[in-house]
Amino acid sequence: MKSSLVAYILWAFFGVLGIHRFYLGKSFSGILYLLTGGFFLVGWMIDLFLVGGMVDDANFKAGNIAAMERMMYEKY
Repeated sequence: MKSSLVAYILWAFFGVLGIHRFYLGKSFSGILYLLTGGFFLVGWMIDLFLVGGMVDDANFKAGNIAAMERMMYEKY
């Protein structure tokens, strides 16, 4: 489970470098942030409002993967 607190701390201190996006499993956009300084700070500011949803998405995906793995192990 990803933490909203950790994601916002990473956004606040290292957001221009895209570290919060790497933490949330968004490697491609993390690399873009790293190369462009958070899309020249505009993307970094927009992420203030998006980080909460990104945490929810990351946790939802992790839950689905765990459920699928449990189903696979139960069948075989």
